[in-house]
Formats: sequence, structure tokens, C-alpha cells
Amino acid sequence: MSEVSMTSVLVANRGEIARRIFATCRRRGLDTVAVFSDADADSPYVREADAAVRLPGAAPAETYLRGDLIIAAAKRAGADAVHPGYGFLSEQADFARAVQAAGLVWIGPDPAAIAAMGSKVAAKARMAAAGVPVLADLDPSAVTGADLPVLVKASAGGGGRGMRVVRSLAALPDAVASASREAAAAFGDPTVFCERYVESGHHVEVQILADAHGTVWALGERECSLQRRHQKVIEEAPAPLVERIGGDLRARLLAAGRAAAAAVGYLGAGTVEFLADSAGEFWFLEMNTRLQVEHPVTECVTGVDLVGLQLDVAAGRALTGAEPTMTGHAIEARLYAESPADDWRPQTGTVVTFDIPHVTARFADPGPDGIRLDSGVEDGSVVGTHYDAMLAKVVAYAPSREAAARQLAAALRRARIHGLTTNRDLLVASLRHPEFLAGTADTGFYAAHPPVALTAGAGLEPALGALVAALADAAADRAAGSEPADAAADRAAGSGPADTAPPGPLLPGVRSGFRNIPVGYRSRSYAAGADEIEVRYRFGRTGLEVDGMTGIDLVEATAGQVVLDVDGVRRRWRVGRFTTGDEHRLVVDGPHGSVELRRVPRFTDPAAQVPAGALVAQLPGTVVRVQVRVGDAVVAGQALVWLEAMKMEHAVHAPADGTVTDLPVLVGQQVAQGTLLAVVDSGGD
Repeated sequence: MSEVSMTSVLVANRGEIARRIFATCRRRGLDTVAVFSDADADSPYVREADAAVRLPGAAPAETYLRGDLIIAAAKRAGADAVHPGYGFLSEQADFARAVQAAGLVWIGPDPAAIAAMGSKVAAKARMAAAGVPVLADLDPSAVTGADLPVLVKASAGGGGRGMRVVRSLAALPDAVASASREAAAAFGDPTVFCERYVESGHHVEVQILADAHGTVWALGERECSLQRRHQKVIEEAPAPLVERIGGDLRARLLAAGRAAAAAVGYLGAGTVEFLADSAGEFWFLEMNTRLQVEHPVTECVTGVDLVGLQLDVAAGRALTGAEPTMTGHAIEARLYAESPADDWRPQTGTVVTFDIPHVTARFADPGPDGIRLDSGVEDGSVVGTHYDAMLAKVVAYAPSREAAARQLAAALRRARIHGLTTNRDLLVASLRHPEFLAGTADTGFYAAHPPVALTAGAGLEPALGALVAALADAAADRAAGSEPADAAADRAAGSGPADTAPPGPLLPGVRSGFRNIPVGYRSRSYAAGADEIEVRYRFGRTGLEVDGMTGIDLVEATAGQVVLDVDGVRRRWRVGRFTTGDEHRLVVDGPHGSVELRRVPRFTDPAAQVPAGALVAQLPGTVVRVQVRVGDAVVAGQALVWLEAMKMEHAVHAPADGTVTDLPVLVGQQVAQGTLLAVVDSGGD
């Protein structure tokens, strides 16, 4: 294969991966071209590109899945190469062929290899013929009780979409139908199949890179066992399972990865995924014929730029030198806008503040004991319903696994992320869990350790956070000249707090602000989740007095920062504010975690209240299924309505036993966040 020249690369993708590819292109001196939907018009990756072409619409089917529009955009912008990123059209052989037919360089594997591995059913047959261990396929219509539990899987695509675990034959038809709908929406192919579900396996994968000159590299392995909804949450290299078992397991895995690549004449970067048990036996799952989301951990431990090597291979250059090996340990955490405690429900809204501390590199090698950030968002970015809810990937690289886990947990714990609920506390709790630190956590980790239990006590204690918020709000009111009349009178009489600690007492033993007339407590109320917290405080002879708390002394309070001595230890918090609809929210951030609070108004608007038993949409989406009718009796936990949002289906469940008394939505209806979906009357007073 002769070398070809590239001067300008269009990335047929969005968000974090577009920014990642642009970073390497800039280092290589290549021009960059973005494509963007209407929903992404103000996204950071669009601003960073040298040129950008609009794809009218917002839904993936109208935009990022329209290969014809993307190729036309490349031509219009003068790009001579196309990089697909991951997801969307990255594993569509027809798109790769169309790119090549248009005279553009395709930065990816040969279309024939994509087609060969694109059907998981056909791919497993090919791998079995090549001597790679596989799990047998099951026809959904032929599954028996003896086969249970089974995993329903989409034949095309990946990323956890179109996958369902089935434990009873009665649940199989609905699972197949739901997985098929999800697969069609995400990948354009509704085909699904079944295979035996391994309850407590380890997800281990091999990074492959092959050139057109006969060289195939296996750049070590990764473990991605911590998953939710079959989507990876934490990934790392090397794999702790392989490190723990030792022997020839790594050699066998890497050999199987090379054999898989050779079996289809692979070209470029790809990943061969395996399911392994605790004894070290493993089976082929699938081959992702693209760059993986978790590629940064491999880049950290091998020192290579995988995107750069993709460009080299696409240009016809040979891989040179020895096959890279792994040094040190890297762990990546996927930071999602989602509520793990609420069935991993995705969140939408504006990212008001996005600040990850200790970052030493963005989209590049962080260096020893460094933190790498690959982010698709910045302050002000909007997270909508049309695309994946991942905000960023945060990666720690250190000499040892223990150090990498500790550094990553610390960076996430100290992060300031305002405006959206995220999985940050879950990530920190996972990285600190004894099972994870021992390297024994498997794919059943979150089933064994549900998010609510795992994150119990995580973050800043709400009562202390509410006190900090109250002091910061009082300081903000004073600065704005809008403090309550009683507080102003108290302060004028000498009983109000100063913004900062006084320079010294007016009289020995008497603090500034003291008066000898008893003063009532001031009260401010906040809510942390469903729990309401009333903060009652005043300033007396000994300084700050808080009803129900002791050992608290105010050092400094401004609108954005509060410093307290707590039991003789000085602690500092930062306070951020934002609004969601008519709600005013505060986030109190400190070195040991954060808490988000909602100001509780003194009076509630009756029009804002919803009826008892009401179920409302937690995020915008499309109603894809309604299982009940008005008058039906339902039981607690029964699925009533399904919404499709962010390329996945989300069931809405009955909160208690009762009767459906209202059902104001229809299949196909678009609903906004907060829309009433159903009302269940539980018969209570």
C-alpha cells in the first residue's frame, strides 16, 4: 500500500471524541472539520474546529447517522479524510465504502472487516473457526428454562444498547421486543440474539493495532468489569484479573486478540472483547472495529497516541519498532450526567460549573502521577436528550494501581460540578471500595452493591452543608442590601455577623456583634433531596450559635466562601448558585465532597403542586410504550410507561399498589421534563 497524503480531517462525530481527535490532528499540523446538529451548535468541539458544517435537525437519524450529509460536508469544507470516532456510523461498512468511493481517506479498518465483525452472530462463528473461545448463540425463539439466565444482545453496535438480562421465560418476549427497538433506534438494525449470561464474569479486552504491511500489535489488555446497564463505568489497564491470576493468561489473551484481527485481515485500531471467569477461562464477546471510549488508559500505560497511529495506518505507513508493552497503571472513570440512585436515570440541563482539579493534561499523556481529562463539556454546556449523557473521562496514571485509584478518587471528590446530577459520588465510592481495591470486582459489582447503599454518607453532611449555605446566603443578602429587616435591625444594634472575622474584641472577652439582650434565632430552610433542613443560628457572647450543633465557630463568610472552625479544625467551603426553573439551588463544595441544596421558599404556590401518586417525566423524551389503562389495578414497582431518551428506554414504575386514575399520554408523544405521565391512587388519605 502506497502512502497517501492528508491535510484536513473531518470527524464524523461530536463531543468528547471529536475534541480528542482534533487534539492529535493539531499536533500533526492537520486542519480539522466538525459537523454539528442544531443541538450541538454551541458545543466546545464546534468552536475548536478550523471549520464546521451544520447538519440540520437534532435527532441522530437526521444528523450524525446521515452518511450522505457527512460526506457532502467533507467535500464542502475541503477535507480529504474522515475519522468516524466511536458510535454513530463508526462501525457501518456501507458508510466506510461511501467515504472511500467519494475519494476520501477512511481512517478506520477495511469495510470488509467491519462487515465481517458487524454482525455479532457471524463474528462469533468466524472466531470459533479461528480457534478463539466463544459462547454459543441461542435463538430467542428456542430458549428453554434450562438456558436461563440469558442475555439478549443487539447484533449490531454496542455500548450496552439493545441488551437485556432475562431470568424467566415469561419476561423473554418483552425483553426481545424492547432490545430490538433500542437497537433499531441506536444502530438502524433491530436484529437481536441470545447467549448464556455469565453472572459474575470479568470484562477483559485487548487493544489491537494492525497496518497494511502485515504487522499486528496487541497493546496489552484492559479490564472494564464495573458496568451499569452493560455500559462501562470504570476501566483500567493492566487488568487486575490478569495481574492476580498471572501465569500465561496475558499471553493467551493477547494471542487470541491477534488471531481475531488476523482472521478478518484487520487494519487500524480495534478492540477484541472477552468475558473471563475468576479462574482465567475466557470467551470472545465481540470485536469493536473502531477506537474505544476507554482508549486513554492504554495510551497512558504504553506511551502511544492511538489516534496518531490510526492516522499513520490510514496513510499507509508501517508500524515500526517493538510491540509496545505496559508500564504503570491507569484507571479511567466515566463521568455521566445521571442519577445512579434513580435507576441510573440520565439528567438534562446546563452545566453551570465544570472544574476538575489536579489535571495535568487534556486529551494527552498526563505524565507520571498525572490526571488526564477528556471532556466534551465546559461551563455553560447544555446536556440534552438526543445523545449520550457522558460529560467527561477522568484518567489517573501512576506507578501502582493503588496510587492511581487514590489519585483519581481525590480528583473526583474535589471536583466542582454544578447544574446537573452526576455519578461523581458513585465513582468515588467505587474507587475506594475494598472489593475494587482488591482487584476482585466483577460485572455483578453494582448488583451486589446498589448505588444507594454504596454512596450512603458520601459527600458533605447535608446539615453542615445547609449551615454553610445559610451563612453564605446571609452574606450575599448583606452585600446586595437585601437582608431581612429583622437581621438588619439586629446588625445595626450590634448582633449581626460580620463578613469576616473581627480584627479583635471591643472589650476583653466580648466579641464584635455581641449584645446582652437575648436575640432569637434566624432561620433558613433548604432541601437535600427529599429531606428538608431548617438552619437556626444567631450570634451571642461566644460567637456563632447554631441550634442543634456545637463546636462551630465562624471565621469568614462571603457569598462564595465560608470558613468555619469545626471542633477546633479549620475548614473551608466554596458555594455556587444556579436556578432550575423556579428553584434556587446551591452547591457547597469542600475537600471532602459536596452537597447540592434547594432553597425552600416560605410559601408554596398551590399551582406548582402535583397530585398524590403522580408520576412525572424525569427528563424530556418520547413515549414509546404504555402498558396500562385508566382503572387498571397495579402493584408497586410495576412498569407503566416507557420513555425513549438519550438512545435508551427508561421505564416509569408505580410507586405503590393502587389504581391508575389518570393516564394523559399516548405512544409517540413528545414530553418535556416534569410532564405528568400517570397518577396511581393508592387509596390512602
